[in-house]
Amino acid sequence: MIKSKYHPLKVWASTIGLVAGSQFVYAQEEPMTEEVIVTGFRSVLMQSQAIKRENSSISEVITAEDIGKLPDTSVAESLARLPGLAGERRNGRTSGLSVRGFNENYVGTTLNGRELLGMGDNRGVEYDLYPAEIINSVVVTKTPDASIITQGIGGTVDLRTIRPLEKDDRVLAINGSYEMNGMKSANPDYDDKGHRVAFTYSDKFMDDTVGVAVSIASMESPSQEEQFRGWGYASINADNPTLADGVTLSEGDVILGGHDSFVRSALMSRDSIAGVVQFEPNDDLAITVDALYIDFSEDKVFRGMEEGGAEWGTSSYNIDEIQDGLVTAGSWDGFRSVIRNDAESKTAELTTFGLNVEYAINDIWSAEFDLSTGESSKTITNIESYSGVGRAQHADQGDAAARSWEMTSTGVMYSAHPSISTPDYTDRDLIKLAGPQAWGGALTPIDDFAASDTQPLGPGTAQDGFVNSPDFEESLDSIRLQLNGAVEYSIISGVEIGFNYSDRSKSKTNRGAFLTAPSWPDHAGIPAAYDVGNANLNFIGIGEFIAYDSLGLYNSGYYTSTDAGRLETARMGDSYTIDEKVSTLYAMADLTSEVAGMELRGNVGFQFIDTTQKSTGFNSVIGPDLQVIATPVSDEASYTKFLPSLNLSLSITDEHVVRTALSKTISRPRMDDLRPNSQVSFSFNNAAILNSDPRNSAWSASSGNATLRPLEANQFDLAYEYYFADDGLVTAAFYYKDLTNWHAAGDDIVDFSEYYIPAYHHTQDADELPPATFEGVLSNRADGLEGFAKGIELQASVPFHLVHDSLDGFGVILTGTFSEGELGENKDMVPGLSEEVYQLTAYYEVGGFEFRISGRKRSEYLSETRGLSLALGNTVDTGSELWDAQIGYDFSESGIDGLDGLSITLQAQNLTNEDTVQFNEGDPRQITQYQSFGANYLLGVNYTF
Repeated sequence: MIKSKYHPLKVWASTIGLVAGSQFVYAQEEPMTEEVIVTGFRSVLMQSQAIKRENSSISEVITAEDIGKLPDTSVAESLARLPGLAGERRNGRTSGLSVRGFNENYVGTTLNGRELLGMGDNRGVEYDLYPAEIINSVVVTKTPDASIITQGIGGTVDLRTIRPLEKDDRVLAINGSYEMNGMKSANPDYDDKGHRVAFTYSDKFMDDTVGVAVSIASMESPSQEEQFRGWGYASINADNPTLADGVTLSEGDVILGGHDSFVRSALMSRDSIAGVVQFEPNDDLAITVDALYIDFSEDKVFRGMEEGGAEWGTSSYNIDEIQDGLVTAGSWDGFRSVIRNDAESKTAELTTFGLNVEYAINDIWSAEFDLSTGESSKTITNIESYSGVGRAQHADQGDAAARSWEMTSTGVMYSAHPSISTPDYTDRDLIKLAGPQAWGGALTPIDDFAASDTQPLGPGTAQDGFVNSPDFEESLDSIRLQLNGAVEYSIISGVEIGFNYSDRSKSKTNRGAFLTAPSWPDHAGIPAAYDVGNANLNFIGIGEFIAYDSLGLYNSGYYTSTDAGRLETARMGDSYTIDEKVSTLYAMADLTSEVAGMELRGNVGFQFIDTTQKSTGFNSVIGPDLQVIATPVSDEASYTKFLPSLNLSLSITDEHVVRTALSKTISRPRMDDLRPNSQVSFSFNNAAILNSDPRNSAWSASSGNATLRPLEANQFDLAYEYYFADDGLVTAAFYYKDLTNWHAAGDDIVDFSEYYIPAYHHTQDADELPPATFEGVLSNRADGLEGFAKGIELQASVPFHLVHDSLDGFGVILTGTFSEGELGENKDMVPGLSEEVYQLTAYYEVGGFEFRISGRKRSEYLSETRGLSLALGNTVDTGSELWDAQIGYDFSESGIDGLDGLSITLQAQNLTNEDTVQFNEGDPRQITQYQSFGANYLLGVNYTF
């Protein structure tokens, strides 16, 4: 129902004036009431707005327009449209989320008020893994109160499932969609088709004292990707290149060293079931049991080429053009391309279970007991498989490659060399399943240090692939006791006192293995049973090449595996278990009063938190026999924190609300930062070995820090909200976060002489020459970094029926967030913070017909990417601009009884095929990663009866 109190034209003028920063003054007329039955997306806006208005905290809300029917296909996409929030694409999907400039590792996430485990490497939740079909609403709380146990510096996201006793009638809902990716698969064994199906049942029994709801959802979703990945932007070796006429070198000129680019195809599968049972035999007792199970898997292939260029492995190279210190065109030859048929299989499971009991002791006091348990597990098997014109240094290794190249806005475009041909990479007689480059690394033994184990360690030519296979296990058990009272004392209208205890454990086992083809030391062709055809790199000018099933080869036992944990310190050095026990005592008073005839409400309270954290792992070094010595290590810490909070909301009139909040909040340390491990490394680069500067020496080590304290912030918030209609509002909010403790990248100079092995730690050119220094840098994490984040959030939701009746059904939602923040004296970027984030949604609904188009844009921000051994590392994402559209029809408006409850929807995501670009900091031309994913289309049917 829409109720309008003002003349539509005057409300529109006021709204536009507020958005633009102007002030419109108009006379108030007699109230008018207009009743309209509202469904679809407009009903979502009205429900969300009503919940937001009643909340004591500054918050944002999403509700489903029907059972199992959020406005978007994923929770992440819906959240990304809210003011102050920004979505992050990963592999083409909106998965990550930033709230007020802090990514999901610094955002608390709950399911029905309980802390929710994720399936990621750290604490952050991957929001696209939670089916939209099981979510009834989402509340994002930006200013905490004492009753919110799971907090984060960014805020708290609470996912809420169906409660059957809150529904008026029995509901049966079936959702189905057919999905197609707009980018044609460049891999012959994957296509671009998928589907989603969901079933939801909700009903009440025994005179509405028992409610049961079950949601089942299954999905197979395809994705495609074209990725250029450049590396080695380095100073030019002036003795090597041939310069074209008119080209001169200057000090500091840099050139791309090489690339490993690929076409990715993937299929993500997810099966989930969510259930809830409610029992309310009388007005005094309410028992709720709910559970969620998600079975997730994703299979991918990454097929492409890894090729050196000017600075890696070529016999000669030419420079044709230099622009502002960067070589932008040239050619090279003499490099043997590595054909990469990489693949990944990721499987994960998540189970949560909760029991909640509420009991009214008397008319004033009530008690609540809540018990929950959850488990998640994830295994990744990521394989690199190399092939090419033959094994490195083999007598009949084939011809080298040659190419011309030119830098572009998306990376590099390659073409044929003007005078030298490149081998045919689709020739089955030419291409061998063997490493074309002598990549042995830690696999290569030193004379007099032969392996004593039964598994052979071969020379550098024995590495024909590699497999990373980390395992993650996590569990979380919680219990909560709470007492609520309706107290009337001065301005206090209610009190809440409670205690929460949680026990959390997360472990990582970082496995890996070198792979050697059975033909070693010879080379052989690819087994025909695993040949799947040809893939192509046409998007960067490199044509077709042979494609094969490397994961199938590995799983069949074809390769000889050598445990990398015997040779690389990073394996045991990155395997750990973190145990965390947290006790929280909290108290909160609800406030109600009047100020100059205006209603004032809110809450004030505190949390007292006692934490014990313990970490176990390994210190990892290379021993005298050149194999890893892993020594168990553990550390622990205990601390207490006091977190006060105050939220106040002043209703100036029924339409105008001013809110303010003061609070201290925390985010717990990243799990990988809490590992107690350390690992020692030595670089066999001659320049490093001969360098006497400890900060540039061959020696280095890294470690975690099990004693880290939480990240902390003192927060101030001020917001203004104008509810000029049930489906229309304008809001403006300011926030400031004083970051009093952040985790810095610490480093210490340490002595590594005890790890020196004379016949091993030396230069390649002089076997017995010791390193110039035995000192190097130990990198770790430390408390004490300070910084800030602040921003302004603007939103306007304008239904055009306020302008004129003929425009009923039209509307627009605009949001803009303008932020800034920095960490430490170096003014480091806050992870996830974009200085500008915009969102536009225009919609039209009439007579069952629905149309929406949405765009969202964010500026650059600090993100993460996987590097060696699948380790996460920082990278700068240039941001993106994404456009989606949706058109549908609800047959309930058709007047045909047999079609009541049926609706169809066609959605298009990433309409403009927006790319994702990362670059070397300071020069956007030095592209380190370019990704293109194509548009995505879904044809959906929803039937509720």
